[in-house]
Amino acid sequence: MRVLVFGRTGQLARAMAAAVPQGASALFLGRDEADLSDPAACARRLAGAACDVAVIAAAHTAVDHAEGEEALARRINAEAPCAIGAAAAARGLPVILLSTDYVLAGEGSAPQPPDAPTAPLSAYGRTKLAGEVALRASGARHLIVRTSWVFSGGGGNFVASMLRAGARQPVVRVVADQTGGPTPADALARAVFAGARALVAGHPGGTHHFAGAPDVTWADFARAIFAAAAMPVTVEEIATADYPTPARRPPNSRLDCTGFERAFGVVRPDWRAHLPAAVAAIRAAA
Repeated sequence: MRVLVFGRTGQLARAMAAAVPQGASALFLGRDEADLSDPAACARRLAGAACDVAVIAAAHTAVDHAEGEEALARRINAEAPCAIGAAAAARGLPVILLSTDYVLAGEGSAPQPPDAPTAPLSAYGRTKLAGEVALRASGARHLIVRTSWVFSGGGGNFVASMLRAGARQPVVRVVADQTGGPTPADALARAVFAGARALVAGHPGGTHHFAGAPDVTWADFARAIFAAAAMPVTVEEIATADYPTPARRPPNSRLDCTGFERAFGVVRPDWRAHLPAAVAAIRAAA
């Protein structure tokens, strides 16, 4: 199985590079080789690539910045998947797109299935949803994987932010009315490869959810981070309204991942087992 990955330096791409399964090869494309802000160039790159499946692992993920640059976010998150999908369809190649819980409104408290109504609250969510719609319309056989709260030992993520904050102050205020499943990037990488292998073997694909377990609030996730780091930091719970941001976040990011397990045999990873290694890697690199 030959996998072409759009992305090289992000959390998922780096985790995929470390988790290429036996019998597979992967080529990772950075911005210098395939800039998603140039959809036509990405399509040309795929058109000439020796691969069996393409993975769009990169995106415009600066959620708050997207509020002020939605046109750029749409070009990267929607127009590029559209162009890549069309190029893949022309060759009969399947495509995997990484998407997000932000395409959902996040209402209620139940885990949301893949067919839950989409109603994004932010520019980031709108552009990612547009990418999903465009890929489905491209004619390419595809797998859309929505995930949430990705973390790893490298790159910008909530774990790194909390460690920095805890090093500066003994009390950290963290939102406690948003709930979701923190997702270890290495587990997500293995799930993507499982999906890729299934697509290459003829799986029809579709839209699926994959996130870590158990579901937790940001505040409780922060407490677990400080405990893993043995940092004597107190987490003060606050409401979303007390921490205004340019982009609105969904209050309920719980994802029903049972369909992914049935289709690809990959269960939700326990983020608590992955957290100590991520904390250690971030602190070692500081």
